[in-house]
Amino acid sequence: MADLYDCSDPDARAAGLDAAAAAIADGKLVLLPTDTVYGVAADAFTPAAVTGLLAAKNRGRTMPVPVLIGEASTLAGLVLDLPPVATQLAEAFWPGGLTLVLEHAPSLAWDLGDAEGTVAVRLPDEDLTRDLIRRTGPLAVSSANRSGRPAATTAQEADQQLGEHAAVILDGGPRASSAASTIVDCTAPTPRVLRVGAISLDRLREVVPEVTD
Repeated sequence: MADLYDCSDPDARAAGLDAAAAAIADGKLVLLPTDTVYGVAADAFTPAAVTGLLAAKNRGRTMPVPVLIGEASTLAGLVLDLPPVATQLAEAFWPGGLTLVLEHAPSLAWDLGDAEGTVAVRLPDEDLTRDLIRRTGPLAVSSANRSGRPAATTAQEADQQLGEHAAVILDGGPRASSAASTIVDCTAPTPRVLRVGAISLDRLREVVPEVTD
């Protein structure tokens, strides 16, 4: 049974962050709010924890888990090459609902699924989650729902779907929208949208006109 913390209360927020950081360090899962929907989080550098996350969601390795970071500056240390278009998109839409797919640095000891040398990275616009990531380092985070089920927009919905698999639940209140992040693949010379979500194609093209879909 996961411990739930109402993070609208400052004391509970502090206790919840302590408990969540300890759970992540111990290879356990945490349910938390992002700026889009609720997510299920694991230490990105603990392969067994990421495997547990995929198993909890009933999701295969063919859909690698994205990574959330707490600061934009962290991105450069995770990737092999940071194309100018990725930097432009990050500067325009981070923190926020944009996920960038890039080639990850070969030295990183992680296993996020069958990613074939790439990683999907996002800086969420959610203080609670960023505060946790500043303590834990990058987190592997996927939407807190079983595969094929609607994304959870409240801590209670996340608990109903995945609570039995998690150690800690951080309740940051309901999310305003169930829109997932927009995913842009920046590994090719021309950036390509893999999924349209919180940020429209038109808004992306205002920053990088050559984005394709």
